[in-house]
Amino acid sequence: MPEAIAILLLAAGRGSRFGEAPKLLALLEGKPLVRHAAEAALASGLGPVTVVLGTHGPRIRAALDGLDLACLTNPAPQDGLASSLRLGLAAVPAGTGGIIVMLADMPRIRPDHLAALAAAYAAGEPRPAAVVPIHGGRRGNPVLLDRARLGQDIARLSGDRGAGRLLAGRGDVVEIAMDAAVRYDVDTPDALDRA
Repeated sequence: MPEAIAILLLAAGRGSRFGEAPKLLALLEGKPLVRHAAEAALASGLGPVTVVLGTHGPRIRAALDGLDLACLTNPAPQDGLASSLRLGLAAVPAGTGGIIVMLADMPRIRPDHLAALAAAYAAGEPRPAAVVPIHGGRRGNPVLLDRARLGQDIARLSGDRGAGRLLAGRGDVVEIAMDAAVRYDVDTPDALDRA
């Protein structure tokens, strides 16, 4: 029986480069950015989806109304992305093997991106520590992290960087080629206009 996969959607950032309005509530094709990401996660059918909220939490939660997911609030989002990753990891159900970490400002991620990560993870013998998408020779997001191999290291992360530094130089990381969506995030109003 394949190990369970959970999806962790990180939505706690300040989005300071975007301006005064909450970035994750900006509309793309009539829908908030965060909802694009959440709907892709749910449509993948992979496992439970947990959203980590922080700055603008109540408003972002309202944008996710009606979706079958769990929401957590990071009490210290100013401590950076690593604090949200740690909080989310602690909330993932026992028995979960892999955790797909998504960033809520990547509206072009589709369910098939997530399915490809899960398939590469399931095919690994032994299981890889992580499955990472690449495009144009550079790593992107989302990533799938093996809880058993990386959980303790993730619990010690700090600052505004994710698990990328844990994966550098490891021989047990699988890279899979994907399209440009895995390198495209919305950090500014101009980036939203190009989405």
